[in-house]
Amino acid sequence: MGDKAHTHPGAAGRAVAADRPASIRNVVLVGHSGSGKTTLVEALAQTAGAVNRAGRVEDGGCVSDYDEIERRQQRSVQLSLVPVDWDGIKINLLDTPGYADFVGELRAGLRAADAALFVVSAADGVDGSTRMVWEECAAVGMPRAIVITHLESARSDFEEMTRVCAEAFGADDPDAVLPLYLPLHGPAGPDGHAPVTGLVGLLTQKLFDYASGERKESEPGGDELPRMDEARGRLIEGIISESEDETLMDRYLGGEPVDVDTLIKDLERAVARGVFFPVLAAAPAVEGARQGIGTVELLELVTRGFPTPLERAAPAVTTVDGRPRELAPCDPAGPLAAEVVKTASDPYVGRVSLVRVFSGTLRPEQTVHVSGHGLADRGHEDHDVDERIGALATPFGKQQRPVTHAVAGDLVCVAKLGRAETGDTLSAKDDPLLMAPWEMPDPLLPLAIQAHSKADEDKLSQGLARLVAEDPTMRLEQNQDTHQVVLWCLGEAHADVALERLRSRYGVQVDVVAHRVALRETFANKAAGRGRHVKQSGGHGQYAICEIEVEPLPGGSGIEFVDKVVGGAVPRQFIPSVEKGVRAQAARGVASGHPLIDVRVTLLDGKAHSVDSSDAAFQTAGALALREAAAEARIHLLEPVAEVSVLVGDDYVGAVMSDLSGRRGRVLGTEQVGEGRTLVRAEVPEIEIGRYAIDLRSLSHGTARFDRRYVRHEPMPPQVADRLRQQEREAS
Repeated sequence: MGDKAHTHPGAAGRAVAADRPASIRNVVLVGHSGSGKTTLVEALAQTAGAVNRAGRVEDGGCVSDYDEIERRQQRSVQLSLVPVDWDGIKINLLDTPGYADFVGELRAGLRAADAALFVVSAADGVDGSTRMVWEECAAVGMPRAIVITHLESARSDFEEMTRVCAEAFGADDPDAVLPLYLPLHGPAGPDGHAPVTGLVGLLTQKLFDYASGERKESEPGGDELPRMDEARGRLIEGIISESEDETLMDRYLGGEPVDVDTLIKDLERAVARGVFFPVLAAAPAVEGARQGIGTVELLELVTRGFPTPLERAAPAVTTVDGRPRELAPCDPAGPLAAEVVKTASDPYVGRVSLVRVFSGTLRPEQTVHVSGHGLADRGHEDHDVDERIGALATPFGKQQRPVTHAVAGDLVCVAKLGRAETGDTLSAKDDPLLMAPWEMPDPLLPLAIQAHSKADEDKLSQGLARLVAEDPTMRLEQNQDTHQVVLWCLGEAHADVALERLRSRYGVQVDVVAHRVALRETFANKAAGRGRHVKQSGGHGQYAICEIEVEPLPGGSGIEFVDKVVGGAVPRQFIPSVEKGVRAQAARGVASGHPLIDVRVTLLDGKAHSVDSSDAAFQTAGALALREAAAEARIHLLEPVAEVSVLVGDDYVGAVMSDLSGRRGRVLGTEQVGEGRTLVRAEVPEIEIGRYAIDLRSLSHGTARFDRRYVRHEPMPPQVADRLRQQEREAS
């Protein structure tokens, strides 16, 4: 930021540590898949010296799977931590996946960070999902900067991409999204593309040339000055407009020169306040260079412009019984309040937790209180226990370097937290606390699975429990209606990773089966039935006869049983037996094996025997009577209907509504919600939206999201019901 030359030794050979919050920066990298986030992290680590002997960060940190899953998918699938040291400042770089299926990892990174670097590929531009994350950061005032990568691409144009970023990210104030540097190009190659060989600092008007393999500072040539003047003028005006010194703009417009140091300090304050968003450039190092182009400038911005943890308020904290608790901002001497932002299983050391310390100081072998929110709807057990933590460590490539403590504001890897799950709070055992959870996307893609063998069946439940403990964006369902184990995921890639982890980490092989929705049956018309259960085969016999009438009821009525027996035809003690038999048969179904609902069953008459009648006999007779009535009636197959709310850009509203109608949906209405988006509400049969999470993403290019809630069961169209019955017969 100050455009200084550096040959910084970084953290080579030792753990990166910090003893005070002011010397920490927590930065999350955000961008679409393929934008170059991981490559940028590696370049920053190399420049700072935090690399292995091969000059590469082999692993994204203590809770990263740089393994077969990521190699096979050719992309990051989870949050990773790479700490580096620059000018005595510990920078915790949080690399997040860019693919939409792993947005839960992104949200965990946003929770752990105090500022964000938005990585934009010069070849691909800004996608809709990245814009949505920008808006989320803006809503909470998180400081942000933009890094344009892939400048080596033949299609790259830094100035044009800066304009695109200003349009995408500076809707309220385009002059708050401006470049600090302009790329310097070398001679054009055979393809006509001129490679980036350095940068020109707009504030200091210094040229930083990397062409020789070393970062060299010089004065820009005459051919660079005209290109710089316009960009420099806009940058100075943009910085001054955000200055806390209200007289500075008048002085500047009046022709008074503004000191460069004053501009830099105002820039740093504006970035830290989250009101100015500088654009920087990054390109691969020239052959033989140790520093990637733009990495020094970026590290300077992070250390001097991004806020310290002292400038961020902690999440809302309560006692475990719900009473609000005030904590001093990021006090290492305060009560312990830390949060598990990521959990993973290591084959050698067991469960490893990435923890952000918001207050107090965390030490090895300390006994802490672990409190969780009990996400029962996602398959998580509630827990409120004391645990002794293991060693604390910070990652260094594939190695783990032990540390003696982690102060408020820092991130650290904690071993052997057996019960702690992602999102849990760690606090002092004599002062237990609970932090408000961060927002997590609701998994809406069902994956029905079953154990491949008996040996897998024995290990399945434990493997699934560990899986959802690590990833709160998964939800485990044991469906009592369909008798299926369903793992709800965010998308196909998310499901693929879940299956791979079950196999490779927990040794569980599963088969994916067709997901079934919970269907129901009901009577379409009134019908009568007679149940006769008479057996005389020597000894104590069985005797029970009952006559019933069944009629349909409005949706949501359930099973209603009415007794209209007169004259004691069915003894009083056996009337509950008839009802029990009717309800048991209704639960089993009367036509296609799905539970019967929304009917009134009236017991009209019957016969009993003084010796041979029994509770069991009348239960059987009640069931037989209901089955006979069903044989005489038309039975409707009922399907569950969900209310679906889709938040979508205005450009895709028509396509979304047409798609919902094609799924037998009824559009209930639309509502403008601002920022070019519309909320579309519709009722859609659940059988039609099993893959909607995937289809909507494709339809809207990743810019729409939806939620769903069960509304009711209603009759399925006859042709659909016939087709479904045929499929069920073929499957059996």
